[in-house]
Amino acid sequence: MSALGVEAASASAPALRPLRESDLDAVLAIEQRAYPFPWTRGIFRDCLKAGYPSWAMTEHGLVIGYGLLSIAADEAHILNICIAPERQGRGLGRHLLRALVKVARGQGAQRVFLEVRPSNPGAIALYHSEGFNEIGRRPRYYPARDGREDALVMAIELVPDDITTMPPL
Repeated sequence: MSALGVEAASASAPALRPLRESDLDAVLAIEQRAYPFPWTRGIFRDCLKAGYPSWAMTEHGLVIGYGLLSIAADEAHILNICIAPERQGRGLGRHLLRALVKVARGQGAQRVFLEVRPSNPGAIALYHSEGFNEIGRRPRYYPARDGREDALVMAIELVPDDITTMPPL
């Protein structure tokens, strides 16, 4: 079992492992196919150098997805989560999202935040289905073809699994 508590059913099943600098060519290729305004190699490299928890999803030894988050005090922020476009729609993003939330919980985070484009209904639906709620908006956050696009800010509270009473309102 890995540090994420994820076991591969077979050698060909998607697996999660720490992201390495040697993965960045594959990560950038996915990033460029998935997003009209992709992150740069420098951004990924800076995240790795900063020690942010960063994971690669692999299948048959090839990177098919990745996720990066930052954790400070009792809060985590999903910085980037992506599955290769040709592999989307198969539950892999859900698997990766759950793994990132598990890492955040394991490092003491009490809440996890993320931003998502309003023009990405598939991602919004995934986040809602996993318990994230929209808590705000960041105007003009993302670059867009015709200027800038807002970001929806979403969050999930991580309550202990064995909670016996509801917290006070």
